[in-house]
Amino acid sequence: MYKKYKIILTPFPFTDLSSLKVRPAVIISNLSSDDVVVSFISSEIKKTFNQDIKIKKTEINGLKKDSVIKISKIATLDKKIILGELGEVDNSLKEKINTSLKKVFNL
Repeated sequence: MYKKYKIILTPFPFTDLSSLKVRPAVIISNLSSDDVVVSFISSEIKKTFNQDIKIKKTEINGLKKDSVIKISKIATLDKKIILGELGEVDNSLKEKINTSLKKVFNL
């Protein structure tokens, strides 16, 4: 079962929908449906914005490189396309994710 704050590996669409790229993403929803809402994770840490969250690779999160959670890069995906679970974010990042989501949506 895929839950909020789990890091998964999934095909993620480009913003222009021209293609997909398999990449890690963090689940940011608590939906009890066949879908999950995710923010993608990139290892391109040089290109960050205020709402992005840097994340160090650890055994707990399963990332291969230090990365950045791109909070504004959001997609709703069918759970069937998830390729696997890598790990999860630690408690300190959970609050940062929630705060960044509030900033992105001006809540």
